[in-house]
Amino acid sequence: MAEAWLSIIGLGEDGPSGLTQASRLALQSAEFVFGGRRHLDLMGIQGQVWPLPFSIAPVLALRGKRVAVLASGDPFWHGVGGTFASVLEPGEYRSFPAASSFSLACAAMGWRIEDIICLGLHAAPLTQLRPMLTRGQRIICLLRDGQAVGELAAYLTQSGFGPSQITALQALGGPREKHFSFQADCFEITDISAPVCAAVTVRGALGLPTSNGIDDALFEHDGQITKRWTRAVTLSALAPRVGDILWDIGAGSGSVSIEFLLCAAASQSHAVESDPSRAARAISNAEAFGLGHRFHLSQVRAPEGLANLPRPDAVFIGGGASDALLSALWRLIPTGTRLVANAVTLENEALFIALQARHGGTLLRIDLSQATSLGTKRGWQAMRPIVQWSVTK
Repeated sequence: MAEAWLSIIGLGEDGPSGLTQASRLALQSAEFVFGGRRHLDLMGIQGQVWPLPFSIAPVLALRGKRVAVLASGDPFWHGVGGTFASVLEPGEYRSFPAASSFSLACAAMGWRIEDIICLGLHAAPLTQLRPMLTRGQRIICLLRDGQAVGELAAYLTQSGFGPSQITALQALGGPREKHFSFQADCFEITDISAPVCAAVTVRGALGLPTSNGIDDALFEHDGQITKRWTRAVTLSALAPRVGDILWDIGAGSGSVSIEFLLCAAASQSHAVESDPSRAARAISNAEAFGLGHRFHLSQVRAPEGLANLPRPDAVFIGGGASDALLSALWRLIPTGTRLVANAVTLENEALFIALQARHGGTLLRIDLSQATSLGTKRGWQAMRPIVQWSVTK
């Protein structure tokens, strides 16, 4: 289009006085204005309030007319800007950002923004904090409302981070701005209102390890779990990279998927598990680690359903490997896909030997022993050996 028809205007709590001249002109020239009730009230204008549930469809229906959208702060940082950009051509819109809540919060706290983890949790579960919780980490998170501040304090306390220091920052940059500081396990404030964000200094329990092979006790499982030492070797072979897609076939507890997602930012796991109780347990584990939004599970028996999944960068088979399954997988996966399969039976070991002769790759026998009590002394207790075949197609 020759000229942008949509203006996405960032707005602070100071309302009209905080707008730039360019933002004012874009707003004045608009035939239609959309925004949240709070945004329209701040500006003192009549406009169209976003529908519930939220949808940008009413704006898209006016394509080609002069439309302005009011958004909080920087529309492209946890805002509606990205939503529009995903469906419009770059020339169709202009953005007029104001200072983001993150920038205002860092200024209020005296924190360097480049050192801070910034999260938008106003419409996401608090469990997404879990991978970031480690002693001394500073986090700023956008929250839904004042009640969500109490929910954040309760979540931190229940997770072993009760000593964490929280500063709730209400209506930053406007006449209603207030700061409330408290320890998570001592929260008693009842008069915090939206918009609000929380600045958190994490204290208390140790965070999640960043190495592969985290403790099995961190997962709910029925014994069908890739044990931590085998999991560490498996993750090394899977070699997670930022943005990778994993197929986890026979997910069990979901432990391999979860560690894969912890290793690689923006990665996704598409798991397959036929047992209903294990499927539910894997989903629950992913949610507890704050990874539910990146873990997707199909309750089917592979290779059923695999053809409909996004093409993988890596594939893991933790159990139930068969010649039929691996043959189907080899046809489905694109060139360059990393495939790792573990086996405990002699039959699957023989299968892997044949497949390695046919397709190449590496065969590895993982044979570990652990010191245990033996009468009044100690001896080595051998674990069941694992044979691993890893190959890049």
